[in-house]
Amino acid sequence: MGVRGTLARQLLAWQLVVVVALLCAVGALSVVQARANFATTEGRRMQSVAEDVATTAGVRAALADPARQDALAPFAESGRSLSGASYVVIADASRRVMTPPGPLRVGEPLDVGPSTALGGRSWVGELDGAIVAHVPVMSDGGEVIGVVAAGEESPGFFEGVLDSPGDALRLLGIALAIGVVGSLLLTRRVEKQTLGLEPREITELVEHREALLHGTGEGVVGLDPQHRITLANDHARTSLGLPADCVGRAVADLDFEDRLLDVLTGRAAGADQVVLRGGSVLTMNRTPIAVRGVEVGSVVTLRDRTELMGLRNELDANRHATDTLRAQAHEFGNRLHTISGLIELGEYDEVRGFVSRIGSAQGRWEVGVEDFAVGALLVAKAGLAAERGVGLRMDPGSRLGVVDGGLSTDLVTVVGNLVDNAVDAVAGSGGWVEVLVREEGEEVLVVVRDSGPGVAPGIVEEVFRNGFTTKAAEEGERGLGLALTRQICLRRGGVVGVRNEEGAVFTARLPW
Repeated sequence: MGVRGTLARQLLAWQLVVVVALLCAVGALSVVQARANFATTEGRRMQSVAEDVATTAGVRAALADPARQDALAPFAESGRSLSGASYVVIADASRRVMTPPGPLRVGEPLDVGPSTALGGRSWVGELDGAIVAHVPVMSDGGEVIGVVAAGEESPGFFEGVLDSPGDALRLLGIALAIGVVGSLLLTRRVEKQTLGLEPREITELVEHREALLHGTGEGVVGLDPQHRITLANDHARTSLGLPADCVGRAVADLDFEDRLLDVLTGRAAGADQVVLRGGSVLTMNRTPIAVRGVEVGSVVTLRDRTELMGLRNELDANRHATDTLRAQAHEFGNRLHTISGLIELGEYDEVRGFVSRIGSAQGRWEVGVEDFAVGALLVAKAGLAAERGVGLRMDPGSRLGVVDGGLSTDLVTVVGNLVDNAVDAVAGSGGWVEVLVREEGEEVLVVVRDSGPGVAPGIVEEVFRNGFTTKAAEEGERGLGLALTRQICLRRGGVVGVRNEEGAVFTARLPW
């Protein structure tokens, strides 16, 4: 807690200040209104008192006869006592006061200020803090022979407050009590909502959260119960291609594939869900967030596994090639023993024929495929297919020279995925798979056909969707190979499709 107190106490203090200031303003307004009402009411009453005195015949006669001016005092005192005014003063036409007691002594000039009484008209106003009425005394000839002044002292500010109606004071007191209680309740609610954290702590928490979100190597996306994005760090925005105004928008309104929507909304349950987005392979995990047993949203984390998948594919290709070479080494040893035996038997013609047959069989994979990576992949896939009882052969029309590294890597992925899919389709049936890789102008054509049952017409487009698989009983990552193939072709500006022609025929075109 700082020197100025906690946030809750500061809020309480300021709220009380505002409430008290508001009530003081209301009280002051009430006093001003009461003073205005007092001035209006008392002004009329003082005018009536002064008129009663001024129209008395004895007052007119005494002012007209200087010898009788001593008789004016009883009239003034009678008017004051009967009306309850603070004073009633009678002055002659020269403003000389003729009657005590009053604010002035006998013989002193009467302060008339802006009064119009000496001009023959009554006047009501405020002089020296009192409400005063001046009424002229007229002679029989219509001349002003004197002035009657009746006054009532105005109450002070605090006197006005004390003189205010009891109901108004009670209402101000009730309002003050309501304001104080409301401030206390609001303070408690603010303290509860902020979990007792002070402004400095809240600021530090926000700064730490921002640093954590944007500093982590994983993408983080926050969603509310309506699947609207509440936060997204830089890695998530880049990996998912989120627009700048994504926060606050529902994921259904964004340009997301069905697979990605299923993972973000929780329809696709499970850990390490694999999603393709913009040519990248993403692994996503969705975790629901609950507060006091109520789900308030979810957090989705994602990792880019594109490079890892590429390395895994290369590792698989190298492993298959190693296994194939190991098997071939064993086979070559047997062949060398056979050649050695034929030589010892003197069957030289058989030796030449045997060597010729071996050379033809080994050279058939080299015909038309000069790119080392693609050629090595096909050799490895041939050995793998043979182990599963599938015959893998090259189309005689295959022609592929050495291509650049990027295209070679993409061809390895595309050819490998299509061959794996075809081998899976005919494995155990003694079928065959045929591969065509050929350069056609500014693109490379890849055709993989098999002798399997083909693809059902209703799922021709679905087979390329991320997550689609016909191997529902098997576990592991399924439905990724063909989807990744399609992503690579589209990224390079090419196409991939499938048709049935005595089996499935997959065709891919990859521009240079």
